[in-house]
Amino acid sequence: MQWGLSIAVVVVGALTIRPMGFAGQGLAVTVLYVLNSAALLARALPEHRVPPRTALVWLALGIVAAAALIGAGDSGTSYLFAYFLAGHIGYRLDTGRALTLAAACSLLCAGVLYFHLGPGDPELPWVLGLATGVPVVVGILNRTQRRAVRSALSAAESAERAARAEARTAVLTERARIARDVHDVLAHSLAGINMQLELADALLDTGDLAKVREATTKAHGLVKESLKQAQWTVHALREDALPLVESLTAMTESAGHHDALTVTGTVREPTSQVTQGLLRIAQEALTNAARHAPGGRVAVELAFTAESITLRVRNRPATRAVTPGGGSGMGLIGMRERVALLGGSVVAGPVTEGPDQGGWQVEAVIPG
Repeated sequence: MQWGLSIAVVVVGALTIRPMGFAGQGLAVTVLYVLNSAALLARALPEHRVPPRTALVWLALGIVAAAALIGAGDSGTSYLFAYFLAGHIGYRLDTGRALTLAAACSLLCAGVLYFHLGPGDPELPWVLGLATGVPVVVGILNRTQRRAVRSALSAAESAERAARAEARTAVLTERARIARDVHDVLAHSLAGINMQLELADALLDTGDLAKVREATTKAHGLVKESLKQAQWTVHALREDALPLVESLTAMTESAGHHDALTVTGTVREPTSQVTQGLLRIAQEALTNAARHAPGGRVAVELAFTAESITLRVRNRPATRAVTPGGGSGMGLIGMRERVALLGGSVVAGPVTEGPDQGGWQVEAVIPG
C-alpha cells in the first residue's frame, strides 16, 4: 500500500507539475521533481536498514526539496510531496524530532508561498503550505499502533515460549513419575521373585524338595502381588481415584500383615495425587521391610489431622535370615521426590527405642 501511494503521487506529479524541461525553470523543476520522487519512494526502505541519523537527514533534505518545488513550479500538485513526507516523518522518527521537523516543513512551505520565493503557483494560498506539516500526526499514530502490534506479538511469542517450556517441564515431570512407578513395580517385584528362584535353584542340589516347593510358592505369591501392583500403577498412570484406606488395607494384607493398619483422626479422601503418593510410599516401605527384615512385625499407621495426613510404617528387626542382595537405592529417592512434589516431608531411619528398637521406620507427612 505504501509503494502504491508513493507511486501514485509521483505519477500525478509528473502529469500535473509544470513547467518541466531541460533548460531554465523547466530544468530546475525537473531536478526538484526527481529529488522529491526519490525522497518519497525511499519511504519503502526497511527501518532496520536506515539508521535514525540518516533518516533524519534524508527527511530534512526532503522537506527542503518539497518547499523548493512548491516555489519553483507554476502549477500542479507539488505540495503533495510535502504532505506525504510529513506523514512519513511522524512514522519514521521519534515524536520530538518528528514534531520539530514537521513544524519546520509547515513554516518553510508557508514562507515560500507567503513571500513568493520563486515563480510559484499564484493560486496556492500560504495556509496550504502551513498545513503541510499536519499529516505528521497521522504518522505518529501509525507508529504508535505499529509498536503496540509489535509489543503484542512479542508478548504472544513470550507466552508461547513459556507455554512450550511449561509443557516440556510437565513432560519431564510425568516421565519421572512413570520412572518411579516402573521402579516400584518392576524393581521390587522382580528382585523378590529372582531371590526366591535363586533360592529354589540352590536347594535343588540339596534334594530338599519341600523347601524348593516353599521357595517356588513364595515366588508364585510375588507374581500375584506384582499383578496387583501393576493394576495400581495403571490406575496411577491413568490418574484414576483410589480409596486410600481400602487400598492401603489391601496392600498390607497382601504383603502378609493382617490387622497391621491403624487409622486415627477423621477419615477423608484426599486428592488422587496425594492418594497415589501415599500408596507408593507405603508400597516401598513394605517391600523394604520384607527384604531387609523378613519375619519382623510391621505396623502401619495413617493419621488424619485438619492440616495434613501422616503415614507411618514401622517394622521390627528380622526374625529370619536375610537373603543377601540389596536394593537399587532408588526407593528412598523416589519417596523424597513424591513427597516433595506434594509439598510434604519424609523421614526414614532406624528405631532407637521402644519395643521396635532395632527396626526401621518411614514417616511421611503430606499437607491436605
